[in-house]
Amino acid sequence: QVQLVESGGGLVQPGGSLRLSCAASGSIFEINDMGWYRQAPGKQRELVATITSGDSTNYADSVKGRFTISRDRAKNTVYLQMNSLKSEDTAVYYCKMKVRPSWASQYDAWGQGTQVTVSS
Repeated sequence: QVQLVESGGGLVQPGGSLRLSCAASGSIFEINDMGWYRQAPGKQRELVATITSGDSTNYADSVKGRFTISRDRAKNTVYLQMNSLKSEDTAVYYCKMKVRPSWASQYDAWGQGTQVTVSS
């Protein structure tokens, strides 16, 4: 079983910055794509950013130029640097990883979520 543990959420003023981290632990053969998603109250969960095993990145239009996703393979960790935060960025942020616990299997693992609140 693989566990994803997120950290770095909190309360920040508009225009401020936060850095989210998500570390995987457990039985890991390989981790492929990683990503961040968010869910605001009353809304569906949406993609924020993804990074492939080849380090190709993809961003939602709403965060392009403000957020940066990165990964540390040695630490099985994905990061989300969030700058110029807006009130509409307020949500619970979840990380997701395509984990291979063995050569023959793969599944999506999710973190427990971390709250990000942007407010003055």
